[in-house]
Amino acid sequence: MTGPVSLVVAISSRALFDLDASHRVFEQEGVEAYCRYQIEREEELLEPGVAFPLVKKLLALNARIGDRGQVEVILLSRNSSDTGLRVLNSARHHGLDVSRAAFAGGSSPYRYVAAFGAHLFLSTDQSDVRLALEAGCAAATILPSRVTTRTTDDDGPLRIAFDGDAVLFSDEAERVFRAQGLAAFNATERAAARSPLSAGPFKGFLLAIQQIQALFPAQDSPLRTALITARGAPSHERVIRTLRAWDIRIDEALFLGGLPKAAFLKAFAADIFFDDQEVHCDAARWHVATGHVPHGVANG
Repeated sequence: MTGPVSLVVAISSRALFDLDASHRVFEQEGVEAYCRYQIEREEELLEPGVAFPLVKKLLALNARIGDRGQVEVILLSRNSSDTGLRVLNSARHHGLDVSRAAFAGGSSPYRYVAAFGAHLFLSTDQSDVRLALEAGCAAATILPSRVTTRTTDDDGPLRIAFDGDAVLFSDEAERVFRAQGLAAFNATERAAARSPLSAGPFKGFLLAIQQIQALFPAQDSPLRTALITARGAPSHERVIRTLRAWDIRIDEALFLGGLPKAAFLKAFAADIFFDDQEVHCDAARWHVATGHVPHGVANG
């Protein structure tokens, strides 16, 4: 390493904390009522949201990394600074070291993702996520889930799982599958096995993770990754060779050949899973925190 490494994750307030009651006020009574509601309750602490356990584990990596690098979580919010005070108070109470924030006063905060140098943006607002993806940043919509009620392994490694096509890789192969079917997809991928796939929106985030992992022996890393894909043989070879060409290590690779992913995500004990297809996300979100990546042919 030539210097300290960094991993920067930007997150919306609704992904980090449970703001469902506040959001109902906004939808039913409007902006002014919402502002009053938040200011009147700014000393009332918010409960953790779906992405809270993920953020807690991300920030805990700093104790292991030391002066070799830093993991930073930045709050990006449509709130004003007045209404955002409750969120920052809650973060401090819960022991989350969040020192940087952007309160966009009702506008989309996606334009600050690049300004902060974020490798990933997580939000509950799909329109903000799409704008971030179009701007070239890895981004996902955090889906409602019950995962915050389950017992989490706070002391275990942070486990991040990815789908392949249209997430880590481009959707070029997925387009063949949708247009011509499985036989044509397998034939095309077999013929192109030694030609690396083009990068998808999450390649940069995976590279940033790889830099953190490189600080530790593989058997003692506080961060583990998994590729969990519907691909099976013979289309697996192109994926393996693509990751090799990118010089990226994936700790676990599961080629499911079309099997449902939820049970495998649960077995991997993923802290979060990223997939471009809503059908996979809907099944996964009851077992693990799930980020839908609205990118590629599956999303119009």
